[in-house]
Amino acid sequence: MLYGQVANFKTNSNIPIEKFAVAINSIIKKSIVIKKAEEVDENFHSRYCCKEKTYRYIINNSEYGTAVYRNLEYHIPQKLNVEEMKKAIKHFEGEHDFKAFKSSGTSSKSSVRTIYKAEIKQENDKIIIELTGNGFLYNMVRIISGTLVEVGLGKIKQEEIPDIINKKDRTLAGKTLPPQGLYLVKVKYK
Repeated sequence: MLYGQVANFKTNSNIPIEKFAVAINSIIKKSIVIKKAEEVDENFHSRYCCKEKTYRYIINNSEYGTAVYRNLEYHIPQKLNVEEMKKAIKHFEGEHDFKAFKSSGTSSKSSVRTIYKAEIKQENDKIIIELTGNGFLYNMVRIISGTLVEVGLGKIKQEEIPDIINKKDRTLAGKTLPPQGLYLVKVKYK
């Protein structure tokens, strides 16, 4: 799910920019809402000019999960050790080669990325993983989240995370969690 998605395109439209979001919202599917429109420099590209992104992954850690949110969060009925997960996530902060945390379909030439902030919050039965960085590889957030789940289940020790990062071996990291539960929260450009 995307909260903070930004897109850009060229247009010859005569619609004033302050009315553009309303005009587009009147003709697109209701599963998408345009919140704001603004003119940008001709060289601006919403993907390549991005300086920082924040992703969130939500886990429902209750016994039964919920029917209402089943497509909006990942359900894990086994109790997770959140304190160990909180220790583990801090190992991801900083500049690292995240080769062990990318899917095979990644087309990026480099797997080096910088995570500025990595944290886990718990709200009742929800475990919220949040990562802010200068960029993310294909499925990187879902693989990091899967690795943190393995830590929470006691299958990987939090102290092993630096070794997994340094060895750059995808087979050492956790599984790729499913897309439900993943949110792009914010994108910064300056």
